[in-house]
Amino acid sequence: MLMDQSADLAQAALQPPDESMTWIPGGTFLMGSDKHYPEESPSHQATVDGFWIDKYAITNEQFARFVEATGHVTLAERPPNAEDYPGALPELLQPASVVFSKPNHRVDLRDHYSWWTYIPGADWRHPEGPESTIAERVQHPVVHIAFEDAEAYAKWAGKSLPTEAEWEFAARSGLEGAEYAWGDELEPGGKQMANVWQGQFPWQNLLADGYERTAPVGQFPANSYGVFDMIGNVWEWTTDWYSAHHPAAKTCCGGEVPRGDREKSYDPQMPNIRIPRKVIKGGSFLCAPVYCRRYRPAARMAQPVDTSACHVGIRLIVRP
Repeated sequence: MLMDQSADLAQAALQPPDESMTWIPGGTFLMGSDKHYPEESPSHQATVDGFWIDKYAITNEQFARFVEATGHVTLAERPPNAEDYPGALPELLQPASVVFSKPNHRVDLRDHYSWWTYIPGADWRHPEGPESTIAERVQHPVVHIAFEDAEAYAKWAGKSLPTEAEWEFAARSGLEGAEYAWGDELEPGGKQMANVWQGQFPWQNLLADGYERTAPVGQFPANSYGVFDMIGNVWEWTTDWYSAHHPAAKTCCGGEVPRGDREKSYDPQMPNIRIPRKVIKGGSFLCAPVYCRRYRPAARMAQPVDTSACHVGIRLIVRP
């Protein structure tokens, strides 16, 4: 029986679900980091089985086919339920999403409201608001995708969202302990390796990588597994609930508690609105050396499941 299962897995590794996917061999790796943000610690050994992963983040063109086939309406396109947000201002209870708005001067980096704006009419079709369009961005990653939208797309595509460990393993591509997905230098030989921010965030973007916001998928070098844009461009959803550190919960017998059984994470700054948060990975075009140095495989961030934004997208996997 075990030999039959091994043969089946080997055969699965030879036959991609579709040409847009590449095989990630399973293995054990050092996950997380003890040298950067506290939520990345403690670094620890993690093991994943082999899986297929999309070479690119899901594009606007792909998501449009999904919407046409299913009639799906994203969370950003629907008015919020007032019962879920006690005390919310009426003007906030309308279809909207979070958009980066670049200030024209230096601002206090402790105040993220200086560059984030909740814009009615912003959604995947209108990334910067109702007057914007994706007509020239069909090969850009789809954004303004909430967690339930990502799950709906994955179900339609016959694929799955990755766990945090699967995502990080694929991003590292065998470079054990490397700072970045390609090595230990952010810009080796002065070469731009990902769509991230150059200059003084959030008011000065030097555009050394050529892009003010998202870039079309595949514009930067693939990693050694053949996967593009795991770092920068857009954050990507995983299925893990967020915690302030990598969980170390154990069962009575010493085994790790399954992630789905751990307590959901809520934003402590909003005690009256308990919206659970998932881990997103990879950083985005807004990550900068002077702010949010999360353009690294170990980096992670909490994203409320009810919140979409102009720098959050999706990438899917298939497990044999």
